[in-house]
Amino acid sequence: MGGIALTCELTAIGMMTHMKGYGADLAYVHDAGFSDYCRKAAPGILRLLKRDGICNGLVIDLGCGSGRWARALNQAGYEVLGIDQSPAFVRMARRIAPQSRFVKASLLRASLPACHAVTSIGECLNYSFDRRASRAELARLFARIHRALLPGGVFIFDVAGPRRIPEGGPRRQWHQGKEWVMLVETTGDPKRKTLRRKIACLRKRGRLYRRSDEIHRLNLYEQSEILEMLTHAGFRVRRLTGYGRFGLPQGITAFLATKGREGSWVRPHQASRQVIGCG
Repeated sequence: MGGIALTCELTAIGMMTHMKGYGADLAYVHDAGFSDYCRKAAPGILRLLKRDGICNGLVIDLGCGSGRWARALNQAGYEVLGIDQSPAFVRMARRIAPQSRFVKASLLRASLPACHAVTSIGECLNYSFDRRASRAELARLFARIHRALLPGGVFIFDVAGPRRIPEGGPRRQWHQGKEWVMLVETTGDPKRKTLRRKIACLRKRGRLYRRSDEIHRLNLYEQSEILEMLTHAGFRVRRLTGYGRFGLPQGITAFLATKGREGSWVRPHQASRQVIGCG
C-alpha cells in the first residue's frame, strides 16, 4: 500500500449508530473484493430453480447488492426485480445488469409483485439497516413473499445464525485489493443473538486514499426459528448445506421454501411447471 496505514482502533469519525445501507466506497469494495460468494452460489441456485421447473419468469432478489446475481439470472433467461436499501448498490446494479429492474427500498417493506421465485443471498435478511428489523418483521416478510409467489413458486435464501459470532472475543480481519484496503472488527452478543461489524475502508481516489467508516448490525436467527416462521407462512421447507458445490460459511444456513398449489400439496415441480414450463 506504499505506506498507507489503517489504525487497528477503528475509530469511526462522525459515524451514525444505524446505517441506511452500504455507502459508495464500501459498495465498491464489496463488489470488487467479495462478489465471489454470489458467483460461486449462482450455478447451484440456478439448478435449484430449474429442478423445480422454474426456467423463466420473474425473480425478485432481496438485497440485490451490485447486481451480479441479477446478471446471472438474466443470462439464464429470467426477468429480475432487484431490491436494495443502498443507493450506491442500486446505481451499480443498474450498470452491471441493465436488463434487470432495480429499486431502492427496505427489504422488509418493499412492494412485491406476483413472481415465480424470490431469492436473498448473502445473509441480507439479517441486517438491521431498517430500524424496524426484528423477528416479527421477518415473519411478516415471509408471509408477504408467500402471497407474492405464484403456485409452485420458490423462496431461496440464506441467513446467519449465532455460530457467526467469533469465539474467544472480537475478531479483526484485514482485506486488501488493488485500490482499496478494509479492516473489519466483528463482535457478537450470544444472549441477544446479535452481530456487529465495525468497518474501516480506504479507497483510492486519484493519488490519495479516502476513508469511510460504517457499523453494520445483524440479528441472528436459529434454524428452528426460521423453519417455524416459514411453516407458519404456509411454505414447505428444506434446509440446504450449500448451493450446489458451493458450501456455505460457518454459521450460515440456506433454505428452499416452496409454495404449494392452493387447496392441495402437489409436488413443487409439478405446480411450477403448470405456471411456466421447462424446455
